[in-house]
Amino acid sequence: MGHLNYGVVGNGKSAALISSTGSVDWLCFPDFDSPSIFAHLLDDKHGGNLRILVEEPCRITQHYVAHTNILSTLFETVDGSFEVIDFMPRYRIEEFTKHFLPPELYRLIRLKRGQPRFRVHYEPRLNYGAESVEHRLGKTYLKSVSTVNKRNTIYLYSNLGYENVIDESLITLNSDAFMLVSYHQKLIPIDQNRVSLEYERTKVYWLNWTNRSRKFTLFNTEIERSMLVLKLMSFHQTGAVLAALTTSLPETLGEVRNWDYRFCWLRDASMSIQTLLSLGHRGAASRFMDFIHTILKSKDERFQIMYGIRGERTLTESTLPHLSGFKGSKPVRIGNDAYRQKQNDALGYLMDVIYQYYLYFPGTLNEIEEMWEVVKNMVKTVMEEWQEPDNGIWEIRNLTAHFVLSKVMSWVALDRACSIAKLLHEDQYAERWRLAADEIKAHIHANGWKEDINSFSQTYENKELDASLLLMESYGFIDGTDERYIATVKAVEKHLKRKGLLFRYRNRDDFGEPSSAFTICSFWMVRALVVTGRKEEALDLFNALLGYSNHLGLYSEDLDFETKVQLGNFPQAYSHLALINTAMLFSEDKTLSRFIRP
Repeated sequence: MGHLNYGVVGNGKSAALISSTGSVDWLCFPDFDSPSIFAHLLDDKHGGNLRILVEEPCRITQHYVAHTNILSTLFETVDGSFEVIDFMPRYRIEEFTKHFLPPELYRLIRLKRGQPRFRVHYEPRLNYGAESVEHRLGKTYLKSVSTVNKRNTIYLYSNLGYENVIDESLITLNSDAFMLVSYHQKLIPIDQNRVSLEYERTKVYWLNWTNRSRKFTLFNTEIERSMLVLKLMSFHQTGAVLAALTTSLPETLGEVRNWDYRFCWLRDASMSIQTLLSLGHRGAASRFMDFIHTILKSKDERFQIMYGIRGERTLTESTLPHLSGFKGSKPVRIGNDAYRQKQNDALGYLMDVIYQYYLYFPGTLNEIEEMWEVVKNMVKTVMEEWQEPDNGIWEIRNLTAHFVLSKVMSWVALDRACSIAKLLHEDQYAERWRLAADEIKAHIHANGWKEDINSFSQTYENKELDASLLLMESYGFIDGTDERYIATVKAVEKHLKRKGLLFRYRNRDDFGEPSSAFTICSFWMVRALVVTGRKEEALDLFNALLGYSNHLGLYSEDLDFETKVQLGNFPQAYSHLALINTAMLFSEDKTLSRFIRP
C-alpha cells in the first residue's frame, strides 16, 4: 500500500483523515481551513492524533458503508472483534429546509465478537500542533480538554471511562461504545442511543443523496465514490469548493513543492461543479453560484484566481517550522501566495459553468439579471487581459509567459458568453463577442502551433510540451479528428509519458524539474486517446489508473512514476472529477462497449 492510506469523513464543514489502522491523523476544527487539532499527518511526534491500539496480533480492514461517506474500520483478534465507525453528522432539519452539520467527529465502536481489548491514545494538539493541552475531567459527559493558555477548548464525550482514555488503560469491550470529539460543549446528554440516532440520520442523508445521482452501466462504483468525495469538499456555508482537504503533502518526498490547498480556486471549483451538475446534483451548483455572487460584490470587482472558502481575498502564506512535515518533507505551509497570481485561463472554466447555470436553472428575473452582470464583467476582463502573459494553469511562481492553454480558455470564456447572450436574446453582445473569440482562436493557431515539433506548445515563446494542451479538445476549441490535435496528443505522449503516467511538463521551473506524475493529466490522456480513435489503448490506461487509487478508491494530486505511490494533497478534487468524466465516456459511448472486457 502507498503513503496515503487514508479514508476521509466529513460533513461540508470540516473533514477528518483516518488511517487504514483507524487513527485520526488530520482534523481541523471548526472548519476545513481552521487550525488542526490532530496533525499527525504532518508530524508523527508532535502533531497529535486519536488512535485505537490493539497489542495482540490484529487484522485490520477498512471500507466505506455502501453509498455513504461513513467509514468502517474492523479490528479482528483472537479474543474478539470490533468495528469503529467514523462519521461527521450531516442531515436535514427544520422540516428539511436547513442542514445540521456541526464540528463533531463520532467514533461508534460496535462489538462484533468476544471480548476484544484495546487502548485509546487521545492526544489533541491545538493550533497545528503548536499548543499542548491539559486534560480536565468534568462531570459525566462534560469532560473537556483545554489548551494551556485557555483560549480554546475541545470536548471529548465517551462511555469508555475518561480515566481509561486519558491514562491509556487497557479496555475490555463488553458492549457497544462511543467517542465524540466536539468543538462545542454539548448541551444534551450524549449516550449510546443519541450516537446511534446521529449515525442513522447521517447514513440516511448520504443514501438519499447518492440515490438522486445518475447511475451508469460501467464503473458506477468508482464514479459514485469520487462523487461522494467531491461532495465532501464543498463548504456548505458558502458553496465554495476546496481543491483538497490538506496542506503541505509533498508532490515529491523530501522536496519543497508543498502547498496549502484548503481554498477555492475558480478553476478547480468550476470543474468540480460542472461534474456534479452532469451527475444530477444541482444543489451544489446553485450554492457555488451564490458564492460567485458573494465574491463579486460590484460590477467592477477584479477577479482573483482563488479565494478563501468564505470569499476571503487575502490568503497570506506562512510556514510552520515547528512541524517536521509529511515524512520529513518541509516546509509546512498555511495560506497560499498564489492568490496574487495572474492566470488568464481561470475565467474560461467559470464561464463554462455559468453557461450550464443558464441552461439548467430557471432562476428569478433578478437572479438572471444579476448573473448577466457577472458575465459582462468577466468578458470585459478577458477582452482586456487575454493578450497579456500570465502564470498559467500550473501556477509557476517566477515565470509569466503566453501560455497556450490560457489563450484557449480565454476563447472558451468568450465562446460560452456568446452562447449565454443568445439564450438571453442579446444578439448584439453575441455578435461582438464572437468576433473577439474568433480573433483569439486565430491568434492561437498562428502563435501556439509549432511546425518544427508538429504540435502546439506550452507557450508562444517556447517549444516545450504541456499536458494541459490535451484540454483543447474537451472544451471545444479543436476537434478530436483535427490533424493538429492528433499530432499534439502524440507529441505530449512521447515527451511527457513515463512508466504509463504523465508529467505536467518537463521543463525547469522555479523549483527545478518536476519529478512526479500529475494524476489528472493521465486521465486527460485517456480522453485524448478516445477522441483520436485509440479507444482500446484508452481503456487500458484507464484500468491501470483505477489500480493506482488507495484501498478505498481515493486519489491524491500526484503519483510516483516508479512505485505508483500517491503523493500531494489529499483527496484531490482535480483527480476525482477527472476520474468521473473519464469513466462517463466509457458508459455513454456505445462504440466503446466492445473494448470493455467482462
